[in-house]
Amino acid sequence: MKKIALFSSLLIGALALAQGIKFEDSNFATILAKAKKENKLVFVDAYASWCGPCKLMVKNIFPLQSVGDYYNSHFINAKIDMEKGEGIALAKKYNVKAFPTYLFINGDGEAVHRTLGYVEEKDFIQFAKDAEDPNKRLTALKQKFENGEKDPEFLKNLAGLTMYNDADFAGKVMNRYFQQKTTLDQEDIQMLLSGTQSTDSPLYTIFHEKKADIIKFFPEDKYEKFDKNIKLNTVAKKAYNADTKTWNDNYFMTEAQKFLTKEEAEKIYKRMKANRALKNKDIPAYEKLILELYKDTSAASSEELNSLAWNFFENVNNKASLEKAIAWAQESVKKDQNYANTDTLANLYNKIGDKKNAKLWAEKSIELAKSTGEDFSDTEKLLKSL
Repeated sequence: MKKIALFSSLLIGALALAQGIKFEDSNFATILAKAKKENKLVFVDAYASWCGPCKLMVKNIFPLQSVGDYYNSHFINAKIDMEKGEGIALAKKYNVKAFPTYLFINGDGEAVHRTLGYVEEKDFIQFAKDAEDPNKRLTALKQKFENGEKDPEFLKNLAGLTMYNDADFAGKVMNRYFQQKTTLDQEDIQMLLSGTQSTDSPLYTIFHEKKADIIKFFPEDKYEKFDKNIKLNTVAKKAYNADTKTWNDNYFMTEAQKFLTKEEAEKIYKRMKANRALKNKDIPAYEKLILELYKDTSAASSEELNSLAWNFFENVNNKASLEKAIAWAQESVKKDQNYANTDTLANLYNKIGDKKNAKLWAEKSIELAKSTGEDFSDTEKLLKSL
């Protein structure tokens, strides 16, 4: 019996070691202090609850023994929702704008390396090794650029690392890269399109100069649509004052009508205002604008309708508006029934107190999730609560 007990203990111990990354359960200040004391970097999984790639990392990569072995022995690991609690301030401090973002932070709170997105096992471990090598950290790569490095592969890699958190710097990197290119391949074009965010950027000039190269891979109408979006982004950025959270209506409409009809400009402007209101948590303004925009939903896609319905579930409490969201979710299901929109319906029905329909749609959602291999744990919790 003692041998059996000993074997069981060893087995449990082995399983514990194979459970992947161990994340600290404490506040960020405590985590930083621990890292400084142990002379380690902090690895931060900066995520958002709605982020699909974040969930896939939790499911596929973080639990791997190889990943856990490396990260647990080399770093203090933290998993922080950037839209809740202290994560909101940390997202602002470390300029986290896309999810998931992975940060390596030293004991003094300085971010020395970062990347983002879904990363496969080997690349995820290599990324961690790069963070430990002062010569491969993002801070060192930036300094190398400032010293005049022109190697195309170096520039391409650095642009990819900085594009979503330091757009101005990435623009400088890409500008140096494209100045050396006589013709562009498809990968170059994808990078150029991703980096060209404003008509004020030097990349916008390259975007126009290289039109002949671009339309070899993309239809000209898509090129023109992209050009219009760049102009819109530029106008919107100048029309919105982030400090006062106010819009300059006259400026936006005047500038937008230089390349849009008045009707197009008004509709797009209203959508931009709604998106900004949601980001600012001005829910009454968001609710009002969305209800005005979506009086007719016949042209909206299933995915768009589901997104609207879910946003109302998460943020709106007015019963009449929630019933409108149910109608959107029902239309989404009619257009393309799937796990996501049936789950939305279940949650909306539950929120207005209709337990019968909530149960019906939760069961349907779980059934669909099982058939496609999706994670239905949240829906299962809802069903149990009913």
